[in-house]
Order: sequence, then structure tokens, then C-alpha cells
Amino acid sequence: MSKLACGCPGSQVRTVEAPQTNTAETSGRLQSELRQWPTQLHLVPPSAPWLKDAHLLIAADCAPFAYAEFHRDFIKGKVLVNACPKLDDTSPYVEKLAAMLRENEVKSLTVTIMEVPCCRGLAMMAEKALELSGKNIPFEVAVIGVNGERKS
Repeated sequence: MSKLACGCPGSQVRTVEAPQTNTAETSGRLQSELRQWPTQLHLVPPSAPWLKDAHLLIAADCAPFAYAEFHRDFIKGKVLVNACPKLDDTSPYVEKLAAMLRENEVKSLTVTIMEVPCCRGLAMMAEKALELSGKNIPFEVAVIGVNGERKS
């Protein structure tokens, strides 16, 4: 295995295969809809193979914890990157997202944010990245309430 820039093997880009059987039918448990790794925006290179022709989901870090059906309603059929506009160093995010959109023929862009004011920054970064990319693709912002309900 080659040495990774950050030194962590968990940062290695990989595709996650879906199980061959639907475990929800036999066990009553939902299965993960995540189909790639890593997900943290700082770690995802714009050249990641699973970004090609993807429906891209940018999720605020808190959204999947607040919204119980996040996998089913948002991740399914999409490629996920996540970030926190309040706690992360977001300085490279706009250009990195613009590069992802430019280089990969992304088909749609969805952003899930929490209703709290600091989260709006993630939607603004995504909108600016879309503008910089020069692409005209469907763009949606879904707002999740702190009580777990979808606001928009």
C-alpha cells in the first residue's frame, strides 16, 4: 500500500459495494446507502472515481444525526460529502467543490443543512461553487430542523 498524504489508511478512496441481499427484508434493519469512502470534504479528492456522473449530496455534519431517515431520503442513489461550516477550515471548500463539479459532469447537487444560522454557510458555499464551475445543473437545499423534521 502506498503512503498516504495524511498517513491514515482510512483516507484511502474506495467504493463500498451494496450487499447482494436486502437485509431489511430479513432482519427489519435498514442497510446503509453509503457507497463510497471517505466522505469528509477535506479528504475527498476532486478526482475520486465515484464523482463521475454522480448526483452529489453535500451534508452538514449534524444533519444525518437529526434526520432519522437520512440514508433513505438523501443518500440513496447519491455520492455523499460532508462538512461543518462552523467548525471546519472552510477556506478551500468553494474551489474544491467547484473542481468536483467541473471535472466530473455531476448531474445534480443537493445540500442538507440544519436550520441553525451557522449552517447556511454550507449552502452558500455550494451555490458559489456551482456558479464558479460554470455548470447548469439542478440545485436543491434541504433544511432539517433541530427536532428532526424536514423544513424544506
